[in-house]
Amino acid sequence: MFTPALHSTRSADRPHDESITSWALAARGGDLDAVEKFVRALHRDVSRYVTYLGADPQAADDLTQDTFLRALGSLHRFEGRSSARSWLLAIARRAVVDNLRYASARPRLSDRDNWQSAAEHAQPRGLPGFDDGIALAELLAALPDDRREAFVLTQMLGLSYEEAARFSGCPVGTVRSRVARARSSLIESLYEAEGHRPLAAVAA
Repeated sequence: MFTPALHSTRSADRPHDESITSWALAARGGDLDAVEKFVRALHRDVSRYVTYLGADPQAADDLTQDTFLRALGSLHRFEGRSSARSWLLAIARRAVVDNLRYASARPRLSDRDNWQSAAEHAQPRGLPGFDDGIALAELLAALPDDRREAFVLTQMLGLSYEEAARFSGCPVGTVRSRVARARSSLIESLYEAEGHRPLAAVAA
């Protein structure tokens, strides 16, 4: 029986948070090379975060650009008390919230098929369990906001549970619980998409 494996995409060759933070501090001082390294190191993380947190893949590029514009304009206030990654993701979250508020104030029509196509296009490759045409973005969009954010931060962006807890302002145990529930919901959705019932449902 097919069992999806959901795991972190943390890569051994990704820059460490210490390096990224040092680049941010150097960029604050006007080092253009550091600016480029800082943006390049976190561009993928920000893009993924705004895509899945905002549940609107079509707006991901604009939100990513907006995030970095806000960050570069605020670098003079960054003092390195937290990691640059966490600092930037906090800015990304505000960009998403502002975008959602704007969208709710000025709703726009969108074609559902186009949204699904964009979601599948934005889906990261190499995540076992999501290789069969299932749009990960659509599945994540069905999760409660807090569970979706916890899952994206830890399982897709590679933050530790402790880092995610500090970022979200909640206990580590709460983050672990949210991730576990998100994983269970995603696995159940995958089974349903394949026409199977999860074992827990069968046993109930």
